[in-house]
Amino acid sequence: MNNKNKKLIIKDLGKISYQYGLNQQEKYFSEIIKTKKSNYKKEQLSKTDNFLLFVEHYPVYTLGKSGDINNLLTNMESLIEKNIEFFKTNRGGDITFHGPGQVVVYPILDLDNFFTDIHKYLRTLEEVIITTLSDYGISGFRISGQTGVWVKNGKFSPKKICAFGVRASRWVTMHGMSLNVNTNLDYFNNIVPCGINDKGVTSMKEELGKKILLSEVKKSVARHFINLFEIEAKI
Repeated sequence: MNNKNKKLIIKDLGKISYQYGLNQQEKYFSEIIKTKKSNYKKEQLSKTDNFLLFVEHYPVYTLGKSGDINNLLTNMESLIEKNIEFFKTNRGGDITFHGPGQVVVYPILDLDNFFTDIHKYLRTLEEVIITTLSDYGISGFRISGQTGVWVKNGKFSPKKICAFGVRASRWVTMHGMSLNVNTNLDYFNNIVPCGINDKGVTSMKEELGKKILLSEVKKSVARHFINLFEIEAKI
């Protein structure tokens, strides 16, 4: 019996706190893990679900499990004054910013339904963003050894337009990617983004000189995600 489920449940949770978004991720993540554990004891296997969550967060800095707190260039008192939250997380990667004007994407996938290869998973996520940017005439690219999507910056160092940080357990993923669409880039002045101090950050608005509808960007991301992960159907 083919027990793979290549369908996708897409949810747009709107503008929410980082904690609420984390709670939602952990809820779906735990449900998939529970199903997989239960399958070890059963002859008739249950299929696991796959989720694609879109969110927009209130201002927050998050630090990955291997990140360096010294890449936060301000103190906690200043963050409180500016109404910016801070979280240490269990994702990979270093420090990044989430906030208004970003499209944050959390794929909660059972990779047993697709392919069990974290390197391929990250490269496919990058391709989702690269093809999305292409829809808007922006040329995004990878840099070997540095997960993320970048754009050229004339004669200067490239600028990151989308940051990535994921976690996987039993081939179930959580966390994901944050694409700067209309983001206020001043927030990145308080950190060394992703722990990389020789490159800057940018946004779609910065590259195009105009604001972009987040709803349209989300549609583009979902479409390319479905195509690149060879999703059978959207629920």
